[in-house]
Amino acid sequence: MDSNIKYKRDYSIDLLKSIAIIGVIVIHTCSYNYEIASPNWTFSVFWGSVARASVPIFFMCSGALFLLPHRDFSTRKLFSKSLPRIIIAMLVWAMFYKVFHLGVDGSLTIAQLIQGLKEVLLFNQEFHLYYLQILLMVYLFLPLSRVLTQNASQRELQYLLLLWFAFGIIYPTVISFWPFKLLSGIAVQYKINMTYAAIGYGILGFYLKQYPPEKRKCYWAFALSGFLFVFGGTCYMSVQNGLLYTGFLEGMSLGVALLAVGIFGLGSSINTPGNEILRKGIAYISKASFCIFLAHMFFIYLLRLSGLSFTWPTIISIPIITLLIFTCSLLLYPILLRIPVVNKWLI
Repeated sequence: MDSNIKYKRDYSIDLLKSIAIIGVIVIHTCSYNYEIASPNWTFSVFWGSVARASVPIFFMCSGALFLLPHRDFSTRKLFSKSLPRIIIAMLVWAMFYKVFHLGVDGSLTIAQLIQGLKEVLLFNQEFHLYYLQILLMVYLFLPLSRVLTQNASQRELQYLLLLWFAFGIIYPTVISFWPFKLLSGIAVQYKINMTYAAIGYGILGFYLKQYPPEKRKCYWAFALSGFLFVFGGTCYMSVQNGLLYTGFLEGMSLGVALLAVGIFGLGSSINTPGNEILRKGIAYISKASFCIFLAHMFFIYLLRLSGLSFTWPTIISIPIITLLIFTCSLLLYPILLRIPVVNKWLI
C-alpha cells in the first residue's frame, strides 16, 4: 500500500496487504449506532475486532520489505520519489474529499474552497488519511531504522522490541486504568505515541520475517488471545460505561498488537500457491491496495447518500457492504492506472 520501489514479489506480503486492505474497509463499514449489547451492536464490535489489526499489519509489511539488508534503498530515492508520492497523494486526495463534502453540503464556494485548502495544508484532512500522516514519519526514519536492523544482533532487537512493547503498546493500554491513571509528572510522558510506535511495528515486521519461531502454531495463540482481548474488553467496558469504549480498539493497544503479530505470522508462514491465477490475483490486489485505501471512503459516502439501506443483521450486512465497497474501489484502480500523472503519483 505504500511502495512504488521495485522488489522481488513476496507472496506472503502480498497476501497480508490484501487481507489488511479488506480489513480497513470492514472497520469503516462497521456502525456502532445500536443499543449497546444488542445483537447488531455486538456483531459490529465482532467484525471491527476481527479487522482491527489491519493498519498495524501494513506498517509491519513495510518494515518487512524496506528493512531487508539487500533491499534496493537510498536516501536520495526516499526524498525524490517515495516521500513526494505520499505527500502529493495525501494532499490531492484530502482536497478531493473536501470538495466532495462541500458539494454534498451545497456550500461549494470560492471562500470555502480556500478554507478547505488551508485545512488540508494544516493536516486537517479526511479522517482515514491519518495513516499517510504517520507513514511520512515512518519513511523519514527509514534510514535510521535500516542502520539499526542491519547492525543490531537478534538479542539487541529483542531488547528494542521489548521497550517498544512496554512503552508503546502496554503503557498506552493501561494508563487510563487504576493505578496507572494516578501517575503524574514525567512518568505520564513515558509512553510512546501512536506515530512513533508505528516505527516499532515496522521493526517488528522485519524481526518476524528474519527470525520466525520454530513453532509457528504459537501465532494462532497470539491471534486468538488478541481478538478475545479486543472484543471481550470492548464489550465489557462499553457495557460498564454505557457507551462504546474505544481504548481496546486503538492500533497501539495490547490486544490489537497481539492480533497483528498472530495474523502477520500466520500470513508469513503460508507458502506460495501453485495456482498462478490465485497468485496473480493476490498480487494485483496488493498493488491496488494504496488506491483502494484512498478511494474506499468515497464509495462508502456514495452508498450512504444513495439512501440504500441494508436491514439485514450486521453479522451479514457488514461483510456484504465490505465486498461491495471493495469491488467498486478495486474496479477504479485500472481506470486511474491509465491516466498519466495519476498512475504515478496518486495511486
